[in-house]
Amino acid sequence: MHFAPDTEVTLEFIVALANTDPSASRTGEDELAKPERLTELLDEHRYTGRRDNDAAELAEVTATRDLVRRIWRLERDDAVVEVNRMLVEGKALPQLVRHDDFDWHLHATESDAPLAERMRVEIALALVDVLRTDEMGRLRVCAADDCEGLLVDLSRNGSKRYCSVRCGNRMNMVAFRERQAGEPGQ
Repeated sequence: MHFAPDTEVTLEFIVALANTDPSASRTGEDELAKPERLTELLDEHRYTGRRDNDAAELAEVTATRDLVRRIWRLERDDAVVEVNRMLVEGKALPQLVRHDDFDWHLHATESDAPLAERMRVEIALALVDVLRTDEMGRLRVCAADDCEGLLVDLSRNGSKRYCSVRCGNRMNMVAFRERQAGEPGQ
């Protein structure tokens, strides 16, 4: 499945944002506990526009992260309700823009709108594509027993099961050990 390039970029950002949650992070800690960590995440994903770099903004982004983690687990029709709400609350007015080295893509808020509002609208726009193409099955929770990480499966055959190579390797090792333990003579 291939979505528009800006949709894929946003879906990858959503996963990165969602996986800063303590239940999904590599460290087991909130990876957005400090505004500096948010700045690093935004820079890594080349997020443009207004940034206040304060505690209020961080709290709003954290609330957005929690919303995304909830939407990821919803059935399609329930997700539509949440996506529409985000678009309405953000007063979304989609338009094509081109800036920096990004070709034409959708923006639906002003660049000086609050960061969390812009995030929610961009997330909603990406999820619109997922919903319209009936590909909610591409939005998954990691199949590793001890992980709550989110993933977006952009593979051609839709077979991605783990949020990271680390989780995949760990689960492969568990399966290997179980097979070894089950063999006669062990």
